[in-house]
Amino acid sequence: MTLKGIAVSPGIVIGKVFLLNSESFIIPRATIKKEEVFKEIERFKKVLGQTRQEIIALQEKLSREIGSKHSDIFNAHLLILDDPVLIEEITDKIKRRKFSAEYLFQQVIRNYEKAFSKIDDDYFKERISDIQDVGKRVLRNLLGGKKTNLANLKEEVVVVSYDLSPSDTALMHKEKVAGFATDIGGRTSHTAIMARSLEIPAVVGLEKITVKAKNDDLLIIDGDKGVVIINPRPEVIKKYRKRKAEDLKFTQELKKLRNLPAQTKDGFVMEMAANIELPEEIGSALKEGAQGVGLYRTEYFFLNRSVLPSEEEQYQAYKLVAQKMKPHPVVIRTLDLGGDKFLSHLDIPLEMNPFLGWRAIRFCLARPDVFKTQLKAILRASNFGQLKIMYPMISGIEEFKQANKILSQVQKELQKQNIPFDKNMEIGAMIEIPSAALTADILAKEADFFSIGTNDLIQYSLAVDRVNEKIAYLYEPNHPAILRLIKTVVEAARKEGIWVGMCGEMCSEPIFIPLLLGLGLTKFSVSPLMLSRIKKTIRSVSLKETKIWAKEILNLDKIKDIKHFSQTKFEEVPQ
Repeated sequence: MTLKGIAVSPGIVIGKVFLLNSESFIIPRATIKKEEVFKEIERFKKVLGQTRQEIIALQEKLSREIGSKHSDIFNAHLLILDDPVLIEEITDKIKRRKFSAEYLFQQVIRNYEKAFSKIDDDYFKERISDIQDVGKRVLRNLLGGKKTNLANLKEEVVVVSYDLSPSDTALMHKEKVAGFATDIGGRTSHTAIMARSLEIPAVVGLEKITVKAKNDDLLIIDGDKGVVIINPRPEVIKKYRKRKAEDLKFTQELKKLRNLPAQTKDGFVMEMAANIELPEEIGSALKEGAQGVGLYRTEYFFLNRSVLPSEEEQYQAYKLVAQKMKPHPVVIRTLDLGGDKFLSHLDIPLEMNPFLGWRAIRFCLARPDVFKTQLKAILRASNFGQLKIMYPMISGIEEFKQANKILSQVQKELQKQNIPFDKNMEIGAMIEIPSAALTADILAKEADFFSIGTNDLIQYSLAVDRVNEKIAYLYEPNHPAILRLIKTVVEAARKEGIWVGMCGEMCSEPIFIPLLLGLGLTKFSVSPLMLSRIKKTIRSVSLKETKIWAKEILNLDKIKDIKHFSQTKFEEVPQ
């Protein structure tokens, strides 16, 4: 059986299923005597202290292994344990109702879960998992039981669970947990981020993996394609074992390229940068040989919270990235909320077509209070490294100028306050809307650089929802219209003497690299784990021959012919 989910951490794993129970407790309504009330309250408080020490120990372990930023996710757990309202409610119920601490605690926790689930705010819904995780720990300790956790595994397994709590993920040992698959989750969840940090292959959002898989089933996890296969046939196992061996050998070879330039055989050097979502990913980017950050998606800093991040909070995050990446550049994309990323407390209206609606730069121009706070934080941080600003979803010159006007206001405010910032900071536009590509010659007169976001450029140009499986076949980077738009943007940039890069998924596909080189791009920004793969392809071709190929491809009018040509040329490149 094959299930399709969301690929969150690359790699291939073949192993036995370890089904991690959701751990439900059946607690009888046990009564206590009047003279036992004080003793029961003391037992409850002692268990809270014991649970607190367990979580602190987990925090320290995680901080040692993958950094303090990841361990901060347990702060919410500690806040729940220290909540005076919760403690007072339980102790008061023990006094009045004279039931056991575990029975009353479970009732109160369930009420909290129900209350939070009814609140129409993503932040509060995210906190339900924190409440459940802490609740189970306290109940386990009150009952004197022990949970089979991931720290006690005796053999290598593939973990299958409805979800993985931060506590579960923190206990993972790479030598025992070969990979994991969950029913729910997304690419930006804490679990996914930690999986990438630990370099454990993972697929989430599989919906029914816990129903379909059983303990000791054989499971294949394809963390590259987001595929999980339960009890695969012998020929499928053989195919994946071969692919895994090839991947391992290939990965070892790629490591040799980390510190080498992305230089073609005839001497052209392509700048290779990394796409990141969080400051914690800088370590991985540098390890893989990134020469900077070509796309820092700042919206993830705004999600899963009840209030907007303050200027100081943003400043510290941007400063950290600037310092860690110095002397290399960091392109910070301003807030790109909307589409599939919402903050309910900002009153963003529900729209029929959110990807075509009030989002990204449109939202920022309409909410200059939010925009100015971010710009001020970025400008302050620019004093500590080489930062660049990039506006998303620019449709034309008017929006670009409006954004720059607000930026200019912020710069003047900082000057009045004698706060230093980089006065020569480059300001660029993300080219992801056809109207921006077609008027690139106008935009190039104002912008310092372009970065082509192919994910949306393809989606908008071809009118294809890229997450709709019914029309996924129409989402085609090889379409002549897409190639012509890229060529238009590159030529407009070259004419005005500004640099043009690409940060979309198209430049993460080795097969497109010769064509993109031939079209004249000068910078690629990809996932850190793809840096060496793309570098290998670049080092295997000459710029001169890629220009010839690009010219030939642009004369083709059918997608199938373009694909065939690209595949043929790619197969000729030594891999």
